Amino acid sequence: MLNRIIEQIKALGCTVWELREETVKSWEFYFIRHALDQNRVTEVRTFPVTLYRPLEDGQLGSASGVLSPTDTEEQMRKTLSDIYFQASLVKNPAYRLNDRPVVSPPLREVDAAAIARDFITAMQSVRESADADVNSYEIFVREITRRYVNSNGVEYTVRFPSSEIEVVVNARDAAHEIEVYRDFCSGTCDADKLRRDVEKALRYGRDRLLAEPTPKLSSIDVLFSTDDALSFYHWYFAYKTETEMIHCKLSDWTVGKAIAGNMSGDKLTLKAVAALKNSSRDYPIDKEGAAIRDRVLIRDGVVEALWGPRQFSQYLGLEDSFQAENFVVEGGARTEAELRQGDYLEVVEFSAFDVDPVSGDLAGEIRLGYLHRDGKVKIVTGGSVSGQMADAIPTMAFSAETEQYDSFVIPRVTRLQKLKITGVA
Repeated sequence: MLNRIIEQIKALGCTVWELREETVKSWEFYFIRHALDQNRVTEVRTFPVTLYRPLEDGQLGSASGVLSPTDTEEQMRKTLSDIYFQASLVKNPAYRLNDRPVVSPPLREVDAAAIARDFITAMQSVRESADADVNSYEIFVREITRRYVNSNGVEYTVRFPSSEIEVVVNARDAAHEIEVYRDFCSGTCDADKLRRDVEKALRYGRDRLLAEPTPKLSSIDVLFSTDDALSFYHWYFAYKTETEMIHCKLSDWTVGKAIAGNMSGDKLTLKAVAALKNSSRDYPIDKEGAAIRDRVLIRDGVVEALWGPRQFSQYLGLEDSFQAENFVVEGGARTEAELRQGDYLEVVEFSAFDVDPVSGDLAGEIRLGYLHRDGKVKIVTGGSVSGQMADAIPTMAFSAETEQYDSFVIPRVTRLQKLKITGVA
């Protein structure tokens, strides 16, 4: 099929192109409580293709589409012809596709049955109670095989596991019932972590039933101890060093420049890594045929290198580029226990928590928090947290201990100052 597509591409007169073959085998299990309700196995094969078209004035057009293995020759020819025409309508400064040879690693064996069994065993070991239990969960274990080839002769094939489990838990008292939803992604199953995370969700559900309205707080530090912290480590810090963001003037960060001035807190070190155990994106070659390598992006609060798509990397004069998938943030100077001293608000559940990667504005409505003040702890709900990353970075502190959330390793807790708390009482 791949060779047939290449022949059709060449017949159009297209000389610059990228083609992938993606095969996703998925084993799916749907549980109500702990009883299997249904399961199925699927296999989906697609052929994403991008065609490039040299245009006048040194411009380069491009357009993408997806072919199916069930396409007839006529359907394939029409789809490719349409894509090639669409490429003439898009004008970008010219750039070159990857031409550095890469070596395909040995294809990994994915034991889907064993991975699924680990998920089921872990869920069955979760400690439940009469007032908090597992409502349902859905397990998805995927074996993904990707083959890539481009017009410069770069070719590789990789295979990797990618898993996901969606969990719904319930907590109740005589008058109310709370539902907590979790979506965990990973390569395979980390049974101990999954069990801890689900039991933590059960505890949060019980505590939500006891929560009181968040009081008005003039000033207090906010502690992040869940995957909500990815909103600033991933969507802010990592993307501020991405070449597309910089080329499009959405980030003003530059190599050799500090990410903030007058830093008195922990200075961030962020790395892109070629391999990260149990990540759902643990493959060594990116979708454009470039080898992924270990690279320090930010060292001690100073931008050291950039990452991103080949197009925008070349616009910035970077030839040795790749699209990073896995990241590691180094821990800070103090332990989690030390960062948990004094007064602070730990928010563990938001209705949504977002950080704008362009402006740095952050905000989220509080569903569940623990207010530590004067040596006492109060469970709270309602109100909101808001602030600005530029104000928070100079004094931010993060724990020496780290935690992995799929393709990201970040400090287990992060403490930010200068955030605004809007209470409801």
